[in-house]
Order: sequence, then structure tokens, then C-alpha cells
Amino acid sequence: MTGQTITAPARVVTGEPGCGRTTFLARAARAHRAGAAVSVAADLAVPDAGLRALLRAVEAADGTGPAVLLDALHAAAAHAPLLVCVDDAHLWDAPSRAVLGQAARRLRGTARVSLLLSVAGHRPVDPEFAGLPVIRLDPLTPAEAAALLDEVTGGDADPAVRDDLVDAADGNPALLLAMARRLTPAQLRGHRRAPRPPADAASLTGLAGGCLTGLTDAQRDLVLRVAAALTDLDGEEERADARLVLRDARTAVPVPEVLASTDGTLRFHSDLVRRAVYESAPPERRRAAHRALAEALEAEGSQGLGALLHRARASATPPPGTADALAEAAAGPGPHGPRCAAYTRAAELAADPTRRAEWYTAAAEHALLAGRAHRARRLLDAARDHAVPRALRGRIELARGTTILHDGPVDEARASLLLAARLLAGADDPRPARTAALAAADAAWAAGDAAGCLQALPRGEDPAGRDAVPSAADYAHGLRALLEGRFPAAARRLGRLVADTETGELPDVPETSLRAAAAALMLGDLPAARRAGTRALAADHGTGGGVAALAREYLAYTELRAGRHAVARTHAEEGLRAAHRTGRRNTAAHHHAALALAASVDSGLAEVAVHARAALAVARRHGLVQAATLAEWATARADLGHGRPREAADRLGPLVRPGPRRGHFAVWMSAVPCYVEATVSAGRADGGDRRDDGGQGGGRERGDGRQREGGEAAEVVAVIEEFARWAGFGADPQAPAQLLRCRALLAPPDRTDALYRSALGLHDRADGDFERARTELSYGKWLRRRRRLREARDRLGAALVGFERCGARAWAEQARAELRALGVSAGARTGTAPGLSGLTPQQLRIARWVAEGATNREVALALSVSTRTVDYHLRKTFAALGVRSRVELARLVERAQPPPDGTGTEIGTSGGHTEIDRAHP
Repeated sequence: MTGQTITAPARVVTGEPGCGRTTFLARAARAHRAGAAVSVAADLAVPDAGLRALLRAVEAADGTGPAVLLDALHAAAAHAPLLVCVDDAHLWDAPSRAVLGQAARRLRGTARVSLLLSVAGHRPVDPEFAGLPVIRLDPLTPAEAAALLDEVTGGDADPAVRDDLVDAADGNPALLLAMARRLTPAQLRGHRRAPRPPADAASLTGLAGGCLTGLTDAQRDLVLRVAAALTDLDGEEERADARLVLRDARTAVPVPEVLASTDGTLRFHSDLVRRAVYESAPPERRRAAHRALAEALEAEGSQGLGALLHRARASATPPPGTADALAEAAAGPGPHGPRCAAYTRAAELAADPTRRAEWYTAAAEHALLAGRAHRARRLLDAARDHAVPRALRGRIELARGTTILHDGPVDEARASLLLAARLLAGADDPRPARTAALAAADAAWAAGDAAGCLQALPRGEDPAGRDAVPSAADYAHGLRALLEGRFPAAARRLGRLVADTETGELPDVPETSLRAAAAALMLGDLPAARRAGTRALAADHGTGGGVAALAREYLAYTELRAGRHAVARTHAEEGLRAAHRTGRRNTAAHHHAALALAASVDSGLAEVAVHARAALAVARRHGLVQAATLAEWATARADLGHGRPREAADRLGPLVRPGPRRGHFAVWMSAVPCYVEATVSAGRADGGDRRDDGGQGGGRERGDGRQREGGEAAEVVAVIEEFARWAGFGADPQAPAQLLRCRALLAPPDRTDALYRSALGLHDRADGDFERARTELSYGKWLRRRRRLREARDRLGAALVGFERCGARAWAEQARAELRALGVSAGARTGTAPGLSGLTPQQLRIARWVAEGATNREVALALSVSTRTVDYHLRKTFAALGVRSRVELARLVERAQPPPDGTGTEIGTSGGHTEIDRAHP
């Protein structure tokens, strides 16, 4: 039930077969502790059995009509809230469904009775339940599916077997478990070859076969043709042309419930049903369906890829020349899914081993571009089974390394990419070899191996000239200079790449924009990084979302560096969906790390832990040191924000101090300010904020602790000096002010004041409410301990306002606590109703814009996100709040607003102004 909130009195739960509707209702019943929970089953063969079963469940007498049912439910909930769970309500008899639906609609406005109805998702929702709020159970993400598989197998599944099962399940938990049960222990552990395909006809029909009962022969032919028409599209198009499918039908065929007919197209409500229809059909019937589709396309004059694919599948032994024709057609333009299918079929038909390997490789390249990383790996495994020429082997290793870089151990990816660079060196076209070398450097970077990164980077300019590989030479030489500490040279080459990309000197392709975004991030040019990432999104065509996932990663990190945590969250959420959609677990781990960092500022410890665990689960398995360092930093920063400096110092110490456990070479510096603050706050370093403080805190960790404190203080000073060198490079606009804050924390009292003031002056030059507020808070704490109370109130009030402005609730509470210690009222904001408090910061922002009458497009423009993102968050908001319209949402938000003329002397609220308010308008 993760992510699902039940607030409306009546809801419909739906999803495809095997998605877990029954489990969802059972968990909802167990989680309902406020009162009784009733689960209802009925004898489907008896008229009115559904209504009678429900009335008996609440210990009421038999009756008819919605009024009788409502009276019974209210009576049962007289002493405690009641939850009623009705599974498979679509199977109830029509009169019972009608009464249940009418009663559910009349429950609106009552808080004592809740009703959950589950209905099948392979067909339209019954009209009796139309208009009720719907909870659609989403497929499991790959990480969730892998976790479920580990749970039921005790972690015994071989990684390759686990990946095969997760990919074949496509997010369906029941199918995943059915496939796992098919395997012997030896097959599960990878000791014996597992059956292919993992999801056979029996597993699919066992889950979805019941959805096809009652179909006529003509309807069975229709659904098979639709399934055949969609087989090679691989999710790029979910609709079949009804005119082609029905072309030779002699009579009108009623469209069965498993299909949806709209605008002259047909599609399945459930993809699992589509797979079951196709896989369970006898081979001859499948071939007949493809033959009919091929004839329909050819009758319209089409000789393109679609017709060729259907013709190639219409016979067990296609005519000679079919493989060549498929490969020739696949080499032309078109969606990657069908091109992958055409190359795959061509490879299966090829007699020559070299041609077979070449076509399997081409199929894998298109599978990767279509977002099917797992399929790409399997196709490349088939290509590697053959002895092939050197150049082709290099191409295979390049594709394999690129695939694993996105979704596998990065050390393995680097090995394949370095091999590809060697095999492709000396070719007439230098681009593939340089692409392989740069990708190997990317793999080493992700692994935190600076030496490996330098080893992989190509040396020297391209013999054919700089334009032979656009952007590559500047990026390679700039990165090498950066890693070698030659900062002016790095700035020159990376800066030229960024400038050339912006002026149009380089091709406007996603790869160039992505390199420019990375270069701008290294230089600390956040506006340029933002522009380059946005250009990459705009130029992304036909990659199945792969470029979007990576571009969103750069944009999320850009906004985190800029202190715009809410915008970073939006990019990371969209990027995470794109990464899951395209099978890029490594990229998904980075997005989880970015979400953990954003949550460490504006959310609670639980949300940080969820994303940090998700990032670390993949990072540790795939060697992603950068993502792991970011996730650990996020956890420590959340600890620090929630007043747990000892835990934060314990976690950050190994990351920032020299040694084998030090974090990623490009990331650990960013965690230094948190480490210094945590160490000083925990009393492990002789901080200036506690010297000569009149006994407030200076006596901690005396005696035997002094030796440890002195040693750690020396380590802190050494780390600050390393951070100072990094800050001097200018890659992080916040670093100079953070450095002075770190020095102030350790400085003697006669220097502390000037250091804090200088730090605030530097914050004025760098945007970012959060870091400035942290400096104000630290300064205010020091001033309070020095008994400079008026100045402390000013600083702490400014800190509170800054934290509230960027949604840093835990940090704001620290500022309030300090103000309360001064005797100043600093209550929490009062503008969030209980219902709104469950929304994420982005959902709350969108809700308030909509409540003011803004359209989705206007909200998107205001928040710099896509209208799809606004729609997604708005649907989640409606579901979480139990509202059905913008009018209801506006009323709820209006009730949550604080009074316009509030009274009291609160800082950071909409109440009356205080001296601190006037000092910091």
C-alpha cells in the first residue's frame, strides 16, 4: 500500500489481473485500527447474494435498496469507524451492484463508514460504480519487483535469473511469483539453464485466461489479430488500426470487453491479457493472424517494415531473401521497437554467423534506444556467441558496455568499453572509438575511480580534426585537466565546450547538450548547466526516455547545487519515472539519491530513508560510489537537521576524511560543511561557538574524551583546508560562504563575528535561501551563547524566514527552538490543514495554484515543469485528499489558509509583525 492514501468514503480499486487487488484490500483491512474492518465475499450463483452477504457481514437483517444498506452501515459504525472491503465487486449480480454503487455515492460527507470496492482492470468499470474515485494499482517498479523476489526466494536467485524474471514480469507481482515457482532450486540459483521464455503460455493464461471466457470464435480471432498487430511495437504504440484488423471480417464483430475501441483503433485494457492471448494461441493461429495483417497492409499498397514483419511471421519457413529484406527495411527511419524486432527476426533467419551477430547487435542498439536495456543485453549475449571480425566485435562490446553502464556493475561496463575502444582504434571513423573511451571514463567516474577515469580518457587531438567528434576533444581534455588539478586549463576547455554548444557551433543533438551540462556542472556555471540540460530534453527524440532520464539527473543536481530543492525534486521524480520506464537502474539510483538530498531539506527522516535505501541498494550492487556518497550525505544532513549531530558526524566522518572509505572524489567536498557543523555540535571539536560561553556546553566530553576530541579537531581542520582548495576553483557557488562558516565554527571568539559577517556577504552573491539560512542559524546560536541577545534574535529570525521560504521544516524548527530559548514566540506556520499536511511540497504548491484558478498550463509555466507533471501531481493530490473537482480542492485550500489579520508575535508566520519582522522584511 506504499504511496496509496485512503481518504474518500468510497473508492474503487482496480488494476490488471495479478496486480494485487485482493492483497491491497487485505492490507487495508489489517491497517484499519480505528474500528472494525469487514471483508465480504458472495455466492455468485445466487441472485442478490452480494447485498445479502454484505448485510450479514454487518449483522443486519435482509432487505433491498440503497437506503436499507446505508442504514445498516451507519448502525454498524455507530460506536467506531467501519471499513468495508468488497473484493471482485464486478462479479456481483447486477441488482446488488446497483444498490452497492448508489450507497457508495451517498456515503460522501460521512467520516464513519469507508468502502473499498475492487473491480477487474481488464475491462471498463461497471456503470454502477461510475463516478466513484478510483485507485489504480500501478505495476511494481523493477526495484520493488526484485525486492519481492528476494523476499519469497530468501535471496537465493542468481542476479541474471532475477533480472530475467523481473523483466518478464513487467511489474506484475502474481506473474513474477508464478514464474519463480516454475524454476527448480538449481535453475533459480543459475546452476541450470532456466526455461525460455520465462513467462510461458501456462503462466500467462493462469492469470489472465479467465478474462477471455465467453468469447465467440470471431471475437477470439479479433483479439488475436489485435495482439499480433501490437506484438512487434514493444510499447511504442498501444493501439491497432481497427480497419486493418477487421478488413476481411464478413459480419460485424462485437468488440469484447477486453478491448477498448476509440477513434478507429483497438487496444487491450490490460497488457497481460494481450500477452496471454498471443502466447496461448497455437502457432498456426498466430501465423494466420500475421498473414491476415500482412495481406491487409499489402492490399493498401504498403511494402514497409510492418508488412515485412507480419509476412516473416506468417510462415514457419519464410522465403529466401526475407532476412535481407527485413534488415534493409530496419536500416531506414522509424520507431525503434519495430526496427529491433525486424533485426532480431533477420538474425534468427540468417545462415551466416557474421550477419547473424551483426543483426543481433543492431537489434540490441535499437532495444537500448527503445528503453529495453534487459532485452539489449540478451541480444548482445546472442551476438557474442559467434566469432566475428575485429570491428564488429568492437561494436558489440561498445553496445554491451553502454547497456551495462546504465543498468549493471560499472566496473564490468568499463571493461567492455575499454575493450571496445581498443578494438575500434585505427578505424576510418574515429567516433566509435572515442565514444567508447569517453563512456569508459563515465563508468570510472561513477565508480569513484579517478585514476581509472584518467586512464580511459583519450589523449591527443583527433587526427581528422576537432570537428570529427563534436564536443568530445574539449570534454576529454577539460576533464583530464580537472582531475590532474590544472584548473585554469580545465576551465578553458570545458568553458569552450559550453560556449560552443550555446552559440550553435556544435550540432544540436542530445549527446552534445549532455556533455555541455556535465561540463557546466564541473565549472559551477549553474545557469549554463540548466540551459544545457533543458536543451537535451528538447532535442530528445526516439530514445525511449533514456536521454530524458539522464538530462533530468543533471538538472536535479544543478537545482540542488543552486539550493532550489523543490525544482530538483520535480526533475528527480520525472527522471526516476523515465529511468524505470527505460530499464536504467543506475540512473534511477542517482535520482533516488537526488530525492534523498531534496528530502533532507524539506521532508522528514522517513522519506529520506526510503530514497537513500533505494539508491544504496543499487549503488552497492553495481559499484556506484557517486550515488552512494550522495545518499549517505543526504541521510547525515537529515540527521543534522533533526538535531542528531552525533549520528551525522559518525556517518560523514568516513566520507570526508582521507582513507579507503572516503566518498566519491567529486562529491565528498560538498559534505564537508555538514561534517564540520555536526562535529562541532556534537562536541568533538573545539568550536568557537562554545568558547568563553559561561558554561553552556563547554564541559562536554571531558576527561578521556579530550584526547579523542583533539584528534578529531585536527582532522576537521585538515578537511577544511582541502575544502578551501576546492572552493577556490569556483565549481560550487555556495562553497566560499560555506568555507567561512566552517572557519567561524572553529575560530576563537575574536574572529568568529567577522567570519560570519563575511560569509553572509558572500551568500549575497550566490542564490540559495537554504545555505544562507544555515549560516544565519549558526551565527544566531553563537550570538545567543555570547549573550548578545538582540543580535541573536535578528539572525535567528532571518534564519527562520529563510528556512520557511525553502520548506526546510526541521531546520526551521531548530531556529524556533533557539528563539524560544530567547523568550520569543516563534510558532509553526498555521496555513496547512490536516488533509494538506499529507501532501508533498510540490503537490501543495500545485494545489494552491489551482485553488487560485490557474489552469494546468499556467501552473506548469509558473513552476517550470511540464503539463504532464502538473496533471500527475494533481491526480495524486485529488486521490490523497478525496476530492473530485477543482472547486472542492479550492474550498479545502481556502479553509486551510490562516486568518488575514492574525494576531500574536510570531516570527515567520502571517501574524502580527515584531521587531525581527521589521528588521528582515
